[in-house]
Amino acid sequence: MPETATTPIPVEELLAGNARYAEGFDLGALATPPRRGVAVVSCMDSRYHPGTVLGLAEGDAHILRNAGGVVTDDVLRSLVVSQRKLGTRQVVVVQHTQCGQLTYQGPELADEIERETGQRPPFDFASFTDLEASVRDSVAKVRSSAFLPGRDAVSGFVYDVTTGRLSPVA
Repeated sequence: MPETATTPIPVEELLAGNARYAEGFDLGALATPPRRGVAVVSCMDSRYHPGTVLGLAEGDAHILRNAGGVVTDDVLRSLVVSQRKLGTRQVVVVQHTQCGQLTYQGPELADEIERETGQRPPFDFASFTDLEASVRDSVAKVRSSAFLPGRDAVSGFVYDVTTGRLSPVA
């Protein structure tokens, strides 16, 4: 386990948090299509919430998160649904400094898992060594997908976890 691993939260505590959230809940009438017509692809890192970083509220955007904020086949699948069925046309890719995906090599992790379980994972871990190149690659995957009608309004950014600022990636 990583050095920063903590004790899991008891389910009861999560349910109590939900009860507090549900008190006065007034978002039940939000429409399914995002108001702002944007889909954000971002990392699952717990140090930031992409909607908050971008000034978005519930109902404004689709937020797709995975390890690294990398555009994978599954992200493309979700973007197709987002665009073709729910009307988004803008895609924003946000990756971040100090990302865990920079700290290991995917094939080595796959080897480790195969040694432990006897099975090799069927998916790519999408680790990377160059953050800005990873953002450019993800933007290029969106722009080159024939399945997406909205490929022109795609942008990429690096979020700095120490300053809270976004930097565009050309």
